[in-house]
Amino acid sequence: MGETGTKRGRPRGFDRAAALEAATRLFWAHGYGATSIGELTGAMGIRPGSLYAAFGDKESLFREVVQNYGRSSAGGFIGVALREERTARGAVARILREAAVVYSDPSHPAGCLTISAATNVTPQDAAIEAFLRDLRTEGLAAMEARLRKAREDGELPADTDPRSLAAYFAAVVQGMSQRARDGATAAELTSTAELAMKAWPAPDTGSSEDSTLATG
Repeated sequence: MGETGTKRGRPRGFDRAAALEAATRLFWAHGYGATSIGELTGAMGIRPGSLYAAFGDKESLFREVVQNYGRSSAGGFIGVALREERTARGAVARILREAAVVYSDPSHPAGCLTISAATNVTPQDAAIEAFLRDLRTEGLAAMEARLRKAREDGELPADTDPRSLAAYFAAVVQGMSQRARDGATAAELTSTAELAMKAWPAPDTGSSEDSTLATG
C-alpha cells in the first residue's frame, strides 16, 4: 500500500533515469541554491508532487544527483585514475589531463558539479554546503594517501609533504573547473595541467624525467 502511495504522483511513463539526468544538468549549470523546484519540475517533465513522490525533497534529489554523478565518467574519473595508474605521478597527470577534457566538454555543463554546485548556498542550506565540502575533502584525502604511499615506495623524495602536494593539485583541479565555466578550452586547460605537473618533486637521484602528462 505504501508503494502505491509513492507512485501515485508520478506521471504515466515516468522515466526516473531521464528525470535524474535533467536534474543533474540543472544543478550542474546553476548550482544548488539557484535551482528552484519549478525549474526542476519543468526540466524533468513532472509536477512537484511527482518530484516529492519519486525523490523526496530538493535536498534528497540533489544528494542522489551527486551520488549518481560520482559514478559517471564525468564525476568519477579522479578516483578511477588513483586506483588504476601504476604510479602516483601517472595518476595525478591523468587526473589533470582528463579534467581538462571533461570540464570543457560542450556536451554537458562546464566544470565539476561538486565544485560549482556549492556556490551561492544560503545559510538555510548549510547541510548541502557541508555535504559537498566533505566530498571534496574525501577526494583530497584519497590523493594524499596515494602520494604518501608514493613517498614510502621511494617514488617521491623523502622530504615531500604529501598533504601539501595533494592540496596543491586539488587547488589546480578546482581552478580548472572554474576556468572551464569561464569558457576556457580543453587546449588551455591542458596547458595548465602540463605547467602544474612541473611542480612534481624531482627524484632524489637527480635523474631527469619526462615532464609530459603521458609520463607515469
